[in-house]
Amino acid sequence: MKKYKVVNAFLFLFFGTTIVTFSQSSFGLLNAKKVSDIGKKSDERVRLDQDKPLPYEYVDERDILWSKVVWETIDLYQKPNFKLYYPVNDEDTSGTSKSLYANLLASIREGDITEVYEDSQFINKLPISEIEKKLVRIDTASYGYDLLNEGETNIDEYIDKNYIKSQDIQAYQVKGIWYFNKLTGQMNYRLLAIAPMAPDVQTIGRDDIEDDAIYPLFWIFYPDARNALHKAKPIKTGFVAHVESYDYVLNTRNFLSVITREENMFGNRSINEYVRGNSLFQLREAEKIKNDIRDLESDMWTY
Repeated sequence: MKKYKVVNAFLFLFFGTTIVTFSQSSFGLLNAKKVSDIGKKSDERVRLDQDKPLPYEYVDERDILWSKVVWETIDLYQKPNFKLYYPVNDEDTSGTSKSLYANLLASIREGDITEVYEDSQFINKLPISEIEKKLVRIDTASYGYDLLNEGETNIDEYIDKNYIKSQDIQAYQVKGIWYFNKLTGQMNYRLLAIAPMAPDVQTIGRDDIEDDAIYPLFWIFYPDARNALHKAKPIKTGFVAHVESYDYVLNTRNFLSVITREENMFGNRSINEYVRGNSLFQLREAEKIKNDIRDLESDMWTY
């Protein structure tokens, strides 16, 4: 009996792996009527690819019994969040998937995402020129400066540009609102904003500066990014036959995060501002906020 189990397990792994490889490398093969159709999208596939994200429901403020705005950090080095991090090779254009950061940046540059701000309060809107400045460090060799002083204008070969890339993004901050809708009797979540976090571009690749801190590069008002992220797919992993969009992953909260701030009367201060110097206590405070939100829904039903 044990021998048969081993054989069955082997066959499952073999054929399971074959199915995934087949679906990735032979796109359109099952529906092809001739060899030239392999790799082409059918009319049905084109129609499905042109659909739009599921619209948010209209919520009347009079139906909201309770709400709380929270900020969370998604650590991309945690395994459940790898789908938001990989692939990190931005120069590789052979694959069909790009990292979340690469999709966001490309959509901003192409004008598909325009609601980009300096912070999560959506006060100062950032033009594309300001965004680009945040992502690059320009280093000029000393000999290049000498040539400039001599009147030379073309010193491109002495200029080194360092860009923030997908591999430099270590986390995302997200801002969202939890609310209890008395009309549906449910606790719901609405994602409001997202920000990629990376080290200061002036410190990346430099050994003479030690700075482990990471900062939000820019804040995107999330509803403006939904159409672009609905078309973007995370990398396919394991035995998954169908990959949902980045918009689906974020809206269904299919990620691991830690609450770092909540909206309150104290100026929405971060947890580390009032729980100082002890990471364990900060995590406990984050867990307490999360449990308070979870318990509130059951309390609403009780009363």
